[in-house]
Amino acid sequence: MGNPRRQLLWLPVILVSFSLVAAACGGDDEDANEATTGAVNISGSSTVEPISIRVAELFEDVAPDISVTVDGPGTGDGFKLFCEGETDISDASRQIKAAEKEDCLANGINNIVELKVGVDGIAVMTSEDNDAVECLTFDQLFDLIGPNGEGTATWAEASPGLPDAPLDIFGPGEESGTFDSFIEIVLEDLAEQAGVEATTRTDYIPSGDDNVILQGIQSSDTSLGWVGFAFAVNSTGAKLLEVDGGNGCVSPTDETIASNEYPISRDLWIYVNADKAAANDAIVAYLDFYVSEALSAAVSDVGYVPLNEAARAETAERWHSRTTIG
Repeated sequence: MGNPRRQLLWLPVILVSFSLVAAACGGDDEDANEATTGAVNISGSSTVEPISIRVAELFEDVAPDISVTVDGPGTGDGFKLFCEGETDISDASRQIKAAEKEDCLANGINNIVELKVGVDGIAVMTSEDNDAVECLTFDQLFDLIGPNGEGTATWAEASPGLPDAPLDIFGPGEESGTFDSFIEIVLEDLAEQAGVEATTRTDYIPSGDDNVILQGIQSSDTSLGWVGFAFAVNSTGAKLLEVDGGNGCVSPTDETIASNEYPISRDLWIYVNADKAAANDAIVAYLDFYVSEALSAAVSDVGYVPLNEAARAETAERWHSRTTIG
């Protein structure tokens, strides 16, 4: 099989179709788990996409006649589809926004179940040939990537004290949950202090595909970029930088992300249209399998940090009780 995190680098970020089955797992939905045919439609975060794909692969072994499609255009684009009723499940690398929830309600999607499925860090990266930078503070990241960096062409021009070298930036676009999470965790407070909008500079190279971002980082000797940790770790041609969020430089690892010691850590989610699930036994079967049989294994297999036992139990309970968001 090889390193599962390396496998992420060649997972296609396109519509992926699987033939799948109803898993016989216990709980309150035993009748639903007897489903043998049907379809499940999932879209959203390219970061969470590999988890849902891996669950689908595992689910295929126990139920070959349920079709599951998984697509990863980005968290924001996924919520648009979900709130228009076009998908059953929405993968998300951030929690749903109030405005997105209002869009769902306006379209009659009133019962949404929010499920935490794993933990990820956002990796800040440069070329492996860039020996001049090993750690960046939140202040420096704000200088380099925030709106005040607009138009700066070198690291030193954006943030005094950094190398006088060309600054080529690659990162997720506005449709990505990783984009939103980076702003919320790293840039928002500093933007408020500076009296500017909490966003990124516009003159960088964005992409909704994490693999394209990595290729950009690898293409420039003095690049800078950010991407989900699972896509970044063990990548060739690029290196992960330490990040100082105010308590010293910390390297992103499974352990520092799980403990939140690494300052750019975030939870990963899926959102379920509970009304669609009530009308489609295939959705119930897939999700029963997801939360009871596959969650920890799938998250580990694709290189993310699994939830601890208490968090996994909470996710399973929220699904089986169909606890909806307010």
